[in-house]
Amino acid sequence: MRESKLWFWHIITAVIILVLLGVHMFIMHLAAIMGALGLGSGHATASDVVFQRSQQGLFMVTYIILLGAALFHGLYGLRSMLYELSLSKAVEKAIGMVCALAGVGLFIYGSYAAVIVFTMEVAQ
Repeated sequence: MRESKLWFWHIITAVIILVLLGVHMFIMHLAAIMGALGLGSGHATASDVVFQRSQQGLFMVTYIILLGAALFHGLYGLRSMLYELSLSKAVEKAIGMVCALAGVGLFIYGSYAAVIVFTMEVAQ
């Protein structure tokens, strides 16, 4: 039953990643289109534009959601592939713990970075 729930969340995170990356790509390309029309800088990856986007609460929240979804999806997939090697239960448990701890640690670090950039003052 536990594996079924984890697999369900694996599929849900795939959908979340698909939607949020789709929105992300749309915004990046929309900036280029607007720049070509003379309505903006057109450089979606310019540091000032990235910083300006990161100062918006909606972007910070979506970055954190995308981070969580990508970490869970990727680490659960890695864990599942390693379990396919038919290792002992003790090794599988260790792999699960390492993936969980790595995921939590990376999520905390990435969320912290997103919040710090969100709260930074604009240099003048």
